[in-house]
Amino acid sequence: MAERSTAAVDVADNSGDKPLSAKADEATTDGTAEAQDSTGADPQEAVDEPADADATVSSPDLHSGHKLAGRYRLEECVTRLDGFSSWRAVDEKLRRAVGVHLLPADHPRARSVLAAARSSALLGDPRFVQVLDAVEENDLVYVVHEWLPDATELTALLGAGPMEAHDAYQLVSQISQAMAAAHREGLAHLRLTPGAVLRSSSGQYRIRGLAVNAALRGITSEGPQRADTEAIGALLYASLTQRWPYESDAYGLTGLPKGVGLIPPDQVRAGVHRGLSEIAMRALANDGATASRQEQPCTTPDELAKAVAAMPRIRPPEPTFTAPPEYQRTTYQQGTYGRPAVPGAPPTQPVHAIPPPPLQSRTGKALKWAVSALLIAALGLGSWQLAETLLDHDSKSGDPGTTQSNPENGNTPPVEKSKPVQIVSAKDFDPLGDGSEKPQDIDHVYDGDPNTYWHTDGYYSADFGKLKEGVGVVLDLGKVQQVRKVDVTFLGGTTSTELRTSSDATAPTMPDSFTKVAEGSGTNVSLKPGKPVQARYLLVWLTQLPPSSEGNFRGKISDIKVTG
Repeated sequence: MAERSTAAVDVADNSGDKPLSAKADEATTDGTAEAQDSTGADPQEAVDEPADADATVSSPDLHSGHKLAGRYRLEECVTRLDGFSSWRAVDEKLRRAVGVHLLPADHPRARSVLAAARSSALLGDPRFVQVLDAVEENDLVYVVHEWLPDATELTALLGAGPMEAHDAYQLVSQISQAMAAAHREGLAHLRLTPGAVLRSSSGQYRIRGLAVNAALRGITSEGPQRADTEAIGALLYASLTQRWPYESDAYGLTGLPKGVGLIPPDQVRAGVHRGLSEIAMRALANDGATASRQEQPCTTPDELAKAVAAMPRIRPPEPTFTAPPEYQRTTYQQGTYGRPAVPGAPPTQPVHAIPPPPLQSRTGKALKWAVSALLIAALGLGSWQLAETLLDHDSKSGDPGTTQSNPENGNTPPVEKSKPVQIVSAKDFDPLGDGSEKPQDIDHVYDGDPNTYWHTDGYYSADFGKLKEGVGVVLDLGKVQQVRKVDVTFLGGTTSTELRTSSDATAPTMPDSFTKVAEGSGTNVSLKPGKPVQARYLLVWLTQLPPSSEGNFRGKISDIKVTG
């Protein structure tokens, strides 16, 4: 059931076909159907009026176990509405879960769904749930997309309570940047609801149903950029207040009180971040509200992304540590072991041990004289042996055969020479993103050819568009070896990087599991630990990227050399 609630097909909400900029009383039931689906109710029970009169086409009569194209086996129907159905399926060829939208080829929206799916697939942006296939076959049209069982819907996150300021900041920053990129390619969403936004286990947000969700429902808009911007503003408003910014309840959230209009989030709930509250109001349709704060409304996702980027960055909250329990004194004291303390009695005074008296008898005096004599004899013998050794050394000092260095005599030991360490293999490392960063070119970092290189994806800023802390390359030395220095050659401009190491039997899966030993920036960076380290796996972790000729920011590594 967890899989269904986190990765259900993006059209599980089955009403409210108008964009979020419509009146509040015209968008009241979207969240109800989504909430039913995410809590495990039968999605087939959710019935609503079709989006238009021509869309009353019966859904294809298929069942669990049916195969499409000989590879996609249908498992569970999660939505059946307006002549189309949506399924959780299994790609038997690649052995992975996928989602499938199905509708008859003669459906009035079949052509627009195919066009939307193919346009979305061409975008190839990892911030969106990817369309994997779009096919017309045997009187059926079906669209296959990714299924993310480990992600969590924003609907479920908001059901647990309002977000911290840092989490809400990440949400609006990532979603606005992603939608700005989509609109630059001419693609709109028009159904950007809490059910269309997923958060991965690494904290990255992904959007599902780009263009396809609206096409399935026949939704269009004369101002698609404004509609998507208002939708992002509604998501931010809900994340700050756990309230839907209209008078009607939706998506499991309570609406605003009737008759008060659209009020800023920081007036709905105490402690809301003032800057984020203003961003939400600028994204929503709120002429009066923005005028009072002397801020212009944001009418496109790109304007909204720039407004968020201009804010001071909101840091994550400091971790809280539980104070250690107060030290408890035991009841043991000198003379009270095994007996409870008497209330009101004065504390027991510590008893100091009295040393035994010195030997005063005749036997004791004889023993002291004997010990003194032995000590004197030992000192005399030691002095005689030391003198003999020195004389022996002087007599042999002219021997030409004794040329060997000796640290005990003050000679400097020979310096151990550095030597190159062979890199056995390399792997791209992107655990805070989609898990993949140009793996096809990774061998270029150690092939010795300065004309070849590995490069990262393109990002909208030097700090990876604020999507993650960094990406890198993991080098496998084959076994634990001594590492004195790692030289990295970058192309394209000054790049900031860190060297992190691990001597584990297998390579760690997260950057914090490596040990940071050096850092630097430039185009030819020599990463030297304070002292030689023993490691098998080396992580060259890029933290700041240079601008590229494509108009974005991208890191490029042409060569890495390891010295032991």
